[in-house]
Formats: sequence, structure tokens, C-alpha cells
Amino acid sequence: MAETMLVEVLGRIRPPDREIVLPPMHPGSTAPTPMGDAVARHLADDARVPAVLAGRDPGPAGDPGPAGEPEPAGEPEPAGDLGPADEPHAGPAAGVAEAAQAACDAARAVTHGEAVVAGGLSAREFLVRATLKRALLAHYVAAYLGSTACPFPEELARPLWELTGPDAATWRDLGYFREPMPLPPHVSWRDRFLLEAGHEPHPLGH
Repeated sequence: MAETMLVEVLGRIRPPDREIVLPPMHPGSTAPTPMGDAVARHLADDARVPAVLAGRDPGPAGDPGPAGEPEPAGEPEPAGDLGPADEPHAGPAAGVAEAAQAACDAARAVTHGEAVVAGGLSAREFLVRATLKRALLAHYVAAYLGSTACPFPEELARPLWELTGPDAATWRDLGYFREPMPLPPHVSWRDRFLLEAGHEPHPLGH
């Protein structure tokens, strides 16, 4: 669901949006990053998922990141990008959807969640981290493109909150979560998840 949400959000990007700067959002994003670079990095990450989950060497993508999972190093070489800069209405190439489909197919093929994959992680932990990265990227891309609504559907936000809430301190230590924000009463599941993860539901104030 997180991958599907992200593909939809990335489909809103146009070449002029490449230079919009996104804030750091997870251990593989430790500095403000132009949107075009964040998308390319995500594509490189997606392209590695099938090999990682199959227990194969995913290639020279770099050393394990601070959370113990491999991160692409240097300039990524994604399977697709945002399209030519001289086509202002062109969105992400078909490579975005293709890479997402391959990654999802590989995730569905996992039969042993505790099997060790790249970086010494279990397949389950690898996939939870991948889900968080995709969910947060979708949230920030949507917000910085000017959306007034968080893209999270409630049917994704609630299980994310239920999955990560009991281990919030661990996710904070790993760099995915920040200090929790005040939680008003009667908030949506997406706002509950984001606020308890320390991510502002409306980072630009709209």
C-alpha cells in the first residue's frame, strides 16, 4: 500500500519540481535533498529490493547506512527518472511504476519473515523499514508539491501506527522517528501516526 501511494504521489511531479528541496526524513536522507535526487534515490532503492529479499548481493550500491541497511552510494542510476527537463508537463517515467511492481512482487514472494537478508536484517524488518521510507517520502513529496491533504489513506496509516507504536523508541533511535509531537484528541490515524513519529502532518503550514 505504501508503494502504491508513493507511485501515485510521484506521478504528480513535473520537471520544474525537480529542484524543490525536501527535508531529511529517514536515515538514508540526512540532509535536505532536491526532489529529483530523492526520487532517483528511491528508484535505485526499489531496483535493489528483489535481490535483497532473494538473499543475493544487490550490487555495488554502497555501505550499510546508519540503520544497518544498505543505502545507495554516490549518484544513483535509477531505472527511470522525472523525464526530460524540456518537457514541462512530463511526469515520472514508466520506470517508477515498473520498479515498484518488481519490488512489490518480491515482497509478496517472501515466505519466511525471519530469514536474514541484506545488512543482517530479517526480511520482515527490512520490509517494515522500506514501508516507513516510502510512506514518509510520499508524505513529504505531496506536501512540498502543495497538496493540502496528507496522502495517507486511513487503511495504511492505522496499521503503520499499530506496527511501529509499541517500538517508537527503537524507531527513534534508528532515525525514522523524531521526538513525538503533541497529540490532539480525535485525530485521524494518519495524523496520529505522523505526530507520534515526530513528523508534522502539515510541514508547510497549509
